[in-house]
Amino acid sequence: MGQTLCVCSRGTVSLGGARYLLLHRLAEGGFSYVDLVEGLRDGRFYALKRILCHDKEDRQAALHEVEMHGLFDHPNILRLVAHCMVEKGAKHEAWLLLPYVKGGTLWREVEALREKGTFMPEQRILLILHGICRGLQAIHSKGYAHRDLKPTNVLLDEDDQPVLMDLGSMNQARIEVNNSREAMAVQDWAAQRCTISYRAPELFTVPSQCIIDERTDIWSLGCVLYCMMFGEGPYDAIFQKGDSVALAVQNPLTLPSTTRYSAALQRLLFSMMTVNPQERPSINEILHQLEGLQPAPAGQDTTQI
Repeated sequence: MGQTLCVCSRGTVSLGGARYLLLHRLAEGGFSYVDLVEGLRDGRFYALKRILCHDKEDRQAALHEVEMHGLFDHPNILRLVAHCMVEKGAKHEAWLLLPYVKGGTLWREVEALREKGTFMPEQRILLILHGICRGLQAIHSKGYAHRDLKPTNVLLDEDDQPVLMDLGSMNQARIEVNNSREAMAVQDWAAQRCTISYRAPELFTVPSQCIIDERTDIWSLGCVLYCMMFGEGPYDAIFQKGDSVALAVQNPLTLPSTTRYSAALQRLLFSMMTVNPQERPSINEILHQLEGLQPAPAGQDTTQI
């Protein structure tokens, strides 16, 4: 998709040959923000992500995100509708026009359930987990890894189907490390691009001779599954208290005592969160295991704490 000039007028923007009405801010981060816009031609809602680019490196990172979107046409990966680079004086903004997914993020749903004093039923967890795995399978099959899978990077549509977003941290799945300098480079990159409480153990202290692969995503997937089951990620509280996540992830996972979920689902979780990446299952193996898990009985509701 080529670059497209954007012209702003009062309350509207032009992108990819179409005009959009700016409605309100949906989200804001350190170097990006997302606005809800409405297409004046088609009447549809979109999310307009604007990434602030302070230098050439920032612009390259934003264009990398655009490039990653271009690799996929998959129902469980957020598609890119249009994009452009806008000059703002000496700086630039990368604009990414994305479909608006009304259900919001998986994290927002987990928080809402927690505030009600309920947990997600197993049948719903299996449905959402299956969709996340399908999205990851598409990414891994092309030789890439997401590298920043977490509940805030999973959207839920009206049918509870998950859609993976924020592809800016994606890179080649297989990273060969041959010396301490390369190890430190990978470690520094992970510290900047991979959210700490969902980051795989092998990315905290990278050995000088190793291969990092897509199984970093399997660890993060386990953290997301844990979050759906127990209302927060396994290392969220540790990070919030200021304790060492790097140390915590080296220890075997412990689960809250519960009979809420099947032993099979708990075993699947443990298999994903194995400290040694060589012992973690591939995404294809996880999907195979998911097919063997029986859905929870029909009519099961969210369980009171």
